[in-house]
Amino acid sequence: MKKVLFAATVVKTHIMEFHIPFLRMFQQAGWETAVAARNDYEDPGDCVIPCCDRYYDIPFERSPLKPGNLRAYRDLKRVIDEGEYDLIHCHTPVGALLTRLAARKARKKGTKVIYTAHGFHFYRGAPLLNWLVYFPAEWLCGFFTDVLITINREDYAFAKKHIHAGKVCYVPGVGVDIGRFRGSREAAREKLGIGKDEFVLLSVGEMTVNKNHRLALQALALLRRKPIRYVLVGRGEQMEALQALARELDISDRVIFTGYRDDVAELYRAADAFFFPSIREGLSVALMEAMASGLPAIVGKIRGNTDLIDDGVEGVYMPLTPEGAAEAIHKLYDDPELRSRLGEAAREKVRRFSAPEVQRKMREIYRDTLGAGDWGL
Repeated sequence: MKKVLFAATVVKTHIMEFHIPFLRMFQQAGWETAVAARNDYEDPGDCVIPCCDRYYDIPFERSPLKPGNLRAYRDLKRVIDEGEYDLIHCHTPVGALLTRLAARKARKKGTKVIYTAHGFHFYRGAPLLNWLVYFPAEWLCGFFTDVLITINREDYAFAKKHIHAGKVCYVPGVGVDIGRFRGSREAAREKLGIGKDEFVLLSVGEMTVNKNHRLALQALALLRRKPIRYVLVGRGEQMEALQALARELDISDRVIFTGYRDDVAELYRAADAFFFPSIREGLSVALMEAMASGLPAIVGKIRGNTDLIDDGVEGVYMPLTPEGAAEAIHKLYDDPELRSRLGEAAREKVRRFSAPEVQRKMREIYRDTLGAGDWGL
């Protein structure tokens, strides 16, 4: 039986979010599927991975400098050496780094290794430390990579020039289930108790420094005379600090921290605009989901965002300052016709990034990488 291994740093917030359709693709083609990743569930017993025949709990650390990764490397190398996989597809910086190092012996025996970079940590404007830590690692591991997949145009252009993988490909993201985000705006707002005349600004994402949610709160404070409600979906290390900032700015009554929600599709439908102030992105799934919902987006002009949003076409660019963000919010708040036009254009553009389109491209890459033979894909 043919065998494939998917490797990433964590299960819950990566494997489960992005890779189940591809595990299903292989399983339906008659392959044995395996996953190597750290169990990051609060209750480890909740870690049940669909379409996965074998799961290996590998103790990856997020930071490449953590000593715990030495154990993760040893455990992973044993899994790969004993597994005799036909194909390994790895993801996330640390998970992919250790996987490609651990698979060197397997590659000599014919195993093919694919790496999807969900956004290099080195990019135009990145801190020097990012370049010093991550670029040399990616450059080295390129020599142990049969196919490097990038999901935005900036990373693709850089990798083609500077990373010496066997092949460099561009795939438009991880695929969005566009149909999931269709539905009635009025029904969604009624269910959530939102008045039809309220302006709802929505952000979806982890509460981390990189996601830069504090910018929205600072901008909202400058618009305190406008009836704007800000809904912030997600959780993370910055949650308490953001709640404290909302109190400090005296806007707590206008900000809703929902925490994690499994009805996010309804929240998109209920909103008027999507606010996305991230400092760094690869190609944001949340932004694509907002586009599929027909929302105009307010975004920073950064890598990944520029693949999805053209200023004044599907959304508006904002300077990543409180004043610049406030001006962009007010622009959409004040012009319902503009919101409608941008939202319709966004819904149309995101079709290029749909799940069927991405799965079609990935199937082609898998077949091409494996070469001649009946692989069932």
